[in-house]
Amino acid sequence: MELLLAAAVALAVYGAFHGIRMYRADARLPDDLAIALEVGASRTTAVGSGIDRLGIRWAPSVLRWMGPKRVDALRRRLDMAGNPGGLTVDRFAARRAVYGGLGAFAALAMITRGQPVIAVVALAFGLVWPDVIIRAAIRRRKSDIERTLPDFLDVLAVVVSAGLGFRQALDRVSEKYTGPWSDELRVTLRQMDMGVSRRDAFDQLRKRNASEQVSMFVTALQQGEELGAPIVDTLIQIANDMRRADAQSARRSAAQAVPKSTLVVTMVMLPATMILIVLSFYYGSGVDFANILSG
Repeated sequence: MELLLAAAVALAVYGAFHGIRMYRADARLPDDLAIALEVGASRTTAVGSGIDRLGIRWAPSVLRWMGPKRVDALRRRLDMAGNPGGLTVDRFAARRAVYGGLGAFAALAMITRGQPVIAVVALAFGLVWPDVIIRAAIRRRKSDIERTLPDFLDVLAVVVSAGLGFRQALDRVSEKYTGPWSDELRVTLRQMDMGVSRRDAFDQLRKRNASEQVSMFVTALQQGEELGAPIVDTLIQIANDMRRADAQSARRSAAQAVPKSTLVVTMVMLPATMILIVLSFYYGSGVDFANILSG
């Protein structure tokens, strides 16, 4: 009996030791998931790391409050943003908890000082600031990809026409580029190496990006593959279509800038000009309106 008790105690001690070692050890992620989190994500700053450590204990509560649907939408937005600074769902929840707590504290302090408007602004800032960072990263990443994609396709067409296969040419050209588009291609190539079909890998590439040009590239590539069109001609046509779309977008932006500038002139410069004219007449006339009104 004593022998069994000693064996049970020893087994419990060994299990506790092994559990602690597993808890403290870094979990090994699958290769495709690790590359998806690491590619294109620089290391976070010291301030960001401190905020993550401070709020990570409240991250599960924030995720439960958000709900599964919003968490899935957040995960997709982080993918479209390229996981800026290595940002993950848990780290986003941690930062939302910290910023929300700081905003609530600042709002409470402003209310006690009799400044409710500033309190509302502080609370809103604490709640939406993490989302603002993600939206800015998505816009910046989309702009970088759309600026790089046409030239990339031209170079890819030249390499493919030189005799390399599409898979090898894609790998060779992506090594010569830096930035979010190269990162996305590395993720796609790694998925293909892991056994994902080319069609599924490019479908996931389209889902990770909110760019219309990326969707155009994937759609045209898949249609050319189904119809048996030469890949070189398809790449050149896609690049030309993207440049044409960029030109049309630039013309639309220029057309929209005219009403905006007119509105600024009407709302700001015109009243200021009228005030200057009235004041110049007043001081130039030499009439003492105070005496006239008192008389």
